[in-house]
Amino acid sequence: MRRILVVGGGYAGFYTAWRLEKKLRRGEAEVVVVDPRPYMTYQPFLPEVVAGSVEARHAAVSLRRNLRHTKLVAGMVTNISHADRTVTIHPADGPDYELTYDVIAVTAGAVTRTFDVPGVAERAIGMKHVEEAVAIRDRLFTAFDEAAGLEPGPARRKLLTVTFVGGGFSGVEGFAELLSLARALLKKYPELSADELGFHLVEATPRILPEVTDRPGDWVVKMLEKRGAVVHLNTTMQSADDGHVVLSDGTEFDSELIVWTAGNAATRLLRNHTDLPHNERGLVQVRADLRIGTDAEVVTDAWAAGDDAAVPDLTSPVEGAYTVPNAQNAVRQGKLLAKNLLRSLRGRAPKNYVHNSLGVIATLGLGNGIFQYKRLVIKGLPAWLMHRGYHVLAVPTWDRKMRVLSIWLVSFFYGRDIVSLASVQSPREAFQTEAKARSLSASRPG
Repeated sequence: MRRILVVGGGYAGFYTAWRLEKKLRRGEAEVVVVDPRPYMTYQPFLPEVVAGSVEARHAAVSLRRNLRHTKLVAGMVTNISHADRTVTIHPADGPDYELTYDVIAVTAGAVTRTFDVPGVAERAIGMKHVEEAVAIRDRLFTAFDEAAGLEPGPARRKLLTVTFVGGGFSGVEGFAELLSLARALLKKYPELSADELGFHLVEATPRILPEVTDRPGDWVVKMLEKRGAVVHLNTTMQSADDGHVVLSDGTEFDSELIVWTAGNAATRLLRNHTDLPHNERGLVQVRADLRIGTDAEVVTDAWAAGDDAAVPDLTSPVEGAYTVPNAQNAVRQGKLLAKNLLRSLRGRAPKNYVHNSLGVIATLGLGNGIFQYKRLVIKGLPAWLMHRGYHVLAVPTWDRKMRVLSIWLVSFFYGRDIVSLASVQSPREAFQTEAKARSLSASRPG
């Protein structure tokens, strides 16, 4: 029986394995998924996790619960040797080991693109995983609690200052949702005022939301500024040592919370630890039918999809264009990858990936959003309702749909939950503090 190894359990990997489970005949092939996390993150919900509109658990789809006939390996693939049909796996515990395969599907996703900016590695948080979204939310709550106990001044203003770097969809949505949450929190903190809030969005290009056209993008900027945010366009972060932010436009301020969402980059695995072909950006070179290779040469039994793959965009008028690395493409590529793997196993030719965009949609805080499909632009509450309707339909599995719907209904009637669980990030601290105090007390004479 042939072994199909899926590297990565994100969007593309999850949907590839999920569809294969449903369509494979008994004994036709074994499917193995390797991922260090036991769940697939539904990333469009991360901004709402940040804002407390979606529970963190509900943005995570369990691999083990839904991939019941797939072998799941908890670990990270650190090397792919396709010539030998082997991968090296680094498990959470224990030594590295090798795993053989017959067919490989590379769906490892991408990582947050970082730059060598002083202070960023020590201060910033990304926003690609559920844990990061929860940490951002809890840090804002903690900052409000601490600020409420201080007198007005620089220390309090620093606690209430938030900086997002990156004006793509994830950055703008997270920024807008957190700004909406912060303004709502002011009602619970009479000691604090809206004038003390500092929200800065830093974008290196002349505009935010590159997937929408100029006028809708300008509308989003004006809407954010109307809420009190400062949007820095054509600007980069020069440093963030100890939370002191210095921007290329000369602006300087202190910021307690810094969130880095400045685009995606290929994983180190694909850049440095594989014999599979990749392009200058480190993405796996993929044909339109999702087989790894070029039009002139195909790598046998090797496939790729999702954010780590340079998939030709056959719908683009621009020659040599690749599909946009977003959830819309990753899900559909994963489904097609499963179909093409089945067609290949059964001696049939694979089909090309062709997908016309359904438009782009973003949430911009409670009751506000934007949607664009070609020249059609919808703003405000209708777009926000469309966003919620689309994603509750798109999130996989019925149990997740029902859980998300239920929390939205509860929030509609009772508002957001504003409890911080920042101590979860250091769960043994209280126990260790008490144990240390008892030990010191016992060691004192008399």
